[in-house]
Amino acid sequence: MIESQLDNPKTTPPTMSVDTPEVTSTVAPDAAALSAVGVSQSALPRHIAIIMDGNGRWAQQQGKPRLFGHQNGALAVRAVVTECAKLGLDALTLYSFSVDNWKRPAEEIECLMALYVEYLQAERDTMMENNVRFVQVGRREGLPDAVLEQLDITTQMTARNTGLTLALAINYGSRTEITDAVRTLATKAAAGEIDPAQITEQMVSNNLYTAGLPDPDLLIRTAGEMRLSNYLLWQISYAEIYVADVCWPSFTVDCLRDAIREYARRHRKFGAIPSDECPEQSD
Repeated sequence: MIESQLDNPKTTPPTMSVDTPEVTSTVAPDAAALSAVGVSQSALPRHIAIIMDGNGRWAQQQGKPRLFGHQNGALAVRAVVTECAKLGLDALTLYSFSVDNWKRPAEEIECLMALYVEYLQAERDTMMENNVRFVQVGRREGLPDAVLEQLDITTQMTARNTGLTLALAINYGSRTEITDAVRTLATKAAAGEIDPAQITEQMVSNNLYTAGLPDPDLLIRTAGEMRLSNYLLWQISYAEIYVADVCWPSFTVDCLRDAIREYARRHRKFGAIPSDECPEQSD
């Protein structure tokens, strides 16, 4: 059993402001799931963010159209969400469709939007069974009405669930998110509601799409790529990064457990010097 590495009180991340209550799962980990991953509860990441890369590549490797990869990628989502819910994590954020993905062929975009509708309809029962609360992060403008309708139905249906928060990043871009937050704060400053000199990092966080979610502890990217791709750039400032060589449709629960084990082995410093490396202080 791997124990927690977060043993230095000087290197814990900052807490959320009381202005934005932080989402916290009230569900204890499933004993079997915790045993299978092989780490202590205190060593688990609270929030995992994933860049689900390689759907199209995976399909092409098998001589199939890109949509086939996206369809199988949705199956991987179900397995990972269910496992994170069993582990009692606070949040899981999945990068599903970026603001830059609108540059893709119109046919692929249409298929992806139809897949979101199908996924949300099909997975609501699974979310309810696993006490998962669903939210969308990203701009709503530009998304088809059918997608918005299913996003809203799923959000409302799961709003009272108290376990894992599943945040689906659709029509998301981190620079867009930060720009929107700055515009909101600038509008408030122009109206005299806030003093620009008093704007804090926490105020910026409170105006991001992810307000209320803890910052990710672990960022996973699949398909062996080493890019952040405009994803949660503010929020992942101190996240541990794990790159999996497999494409997303091949990312299994075992792959997730490997990433969590690697996370648990790392000593997070948050910019400080670990207590076991500090020189002894003389009186």
